[in-house]
Amino acid sequence: MAIPTFLAELRALVGTRKLWLSAAVAVVVDDQDRVLLAQRADDGRWALPGGILEPGEQPADGVVRECLEETGVEVVPEVLASVSVTPDVVYPNGDVTQYLVLVFRCRMVGGEARINDDESLAVGWFGLDELPPMIEQEHAWLRQGREAQGGTFFDWDGKEHA
Repeated sequence: MAIPTFLAELRALVGTRKLWLSAAVAVVVDDQDRVLLAQRADDGRWALPGGILEPGEQPADGVVRECLEETGVEVVPEVLASVSVTPDVVYPNGDVTQYLVLVFRCRMVGGEARINDDESLAVGWFGLDELPPMIEQEHAWLRQGREAQGGTFFDWDGKEHA
């Protein structure tokens, strides 16, 4: 799984030191109330589609790009559902990153759920009662994407606020 060119160039300069990066995540629910998930090629976990934003990329454009690249599904962002910061992420090679994550609730407008690049091992639609194992943060983002009604969830003073 390749990292974005800008990030590889930056890592060549800073090594494994912690980087602050932005990411966009898509919560896509179909007309049967199933959620779109992809199984990540890097660690095998099931996750919502999403990834690192390119320098200067608008977050809504990034979430559309990431969803299409990873799942073959074309989406339109409808709501910025949540804004949060991850704990430090330490990769097997020692790289350390912390992410500002923007979660968008999106509507499918085209395409077909499929493996569309080398970042996904599997792609599919799942009912809420049949979700594959996911880390707790993925469940929180899924809930926030489903519950956001035009407002945005954010963390403040150690608590989640709507």
